Amino acid sequence: MKDYCVICGKALTAIDHMLGENRLSDGHLLCNSCLEKASSVNQELLEHLDRFSSSDIRNLLENSAPEQQAAVHPTMIPVPEPAQHLPSVNGESGILPPQFYKRRLKEIKQQLKLAKANLSVFAKGEIKELPNLLATDEPVLAVTDAQFVKTMDAGILLVTPKRMISVSKAMFRLAKIHDYPNGTIQKVSFKNHFMSPVIRLHTDTNIVEFECFCDKRDAEIFYDFIDKIYNTDHQPKTYEAKAAAMPAAILEQLEKLAVLRENGVLTEEEFAIQKKKLLEKL
Repeated sequence: MKDYCVICGKALTAIDHMLGENRLSDGHLLCNSCLEKASSVNQELLEHLDRFSSSDIRNLLENSAPEQQAAVHPTMIPVPEPAQHLPSVNGESGILPPQFYKRRLKEIKQQLKLAKANLSVFAKGEIKELPNLLATDEPVLAVTDAQFVKTMDAGILLVTPKRMISVSKAMFRLAKIHDYPNGTIQKVSFKNHFMSPVIRLHTDTNIVEFECFCDKRDAEIFYDFIDKIYNTDHQPKTYEAKAAAMPAAILEQLEKLAVLRENGVLTEEEFAIQKKKLLEKL
């Protein structure tokens, strides 16, 4: 196994492997840093990396204009607009500029690590859709492999402080996004099965069923998490109302925010804003 970047020669990290390998057409691998530099010159790399060889990447970087190469230096990347201006799910996904996309992807990878995500290798395409779906003030709290019952559309089901989202991305096809705001979810339920349990979302209009065929135990852990959010009797079905009764969960989120700040994912200002929001719920 080639466990190093063919361009810079550095060993690939756990973050480089988290969403799957950045594999080129000749079998060599790229680290996320070199992929970011190359994709700033040619955005097609983000969608069709497997069409490019290592020599293509070298030529791309060597022949790019000096101002293009300077633009990918970390100190030259402009700061993104405030979170309210970033795209969120409203039936369709937005498209972030390449430099913003890579930053959001890095942030979301860190969130998945903190949430102890245990996704299968089939979730690579779905996770790459998340930077265009989630604003910076909407972290991933939990996620599992899940697909609509009686379909072949493998995908993921995740929960944020505002909603639950189903993402399914088949190869060479557009992603299928289904959004379930907290206010529309009446309750959730779980149908046990020795191989593929089913998670049900009981919404205002219907019952949506997701089959969890990849990892039964991971599906159970995910359900236990959302059960505490949506199944408290006689309370509004919103994460914010439930969190007020769960100070331990809020303290855990504060610890996660601190880790994001220490790793440079959140600025001091962003950390202070999110910390204030959480403390107001205690």
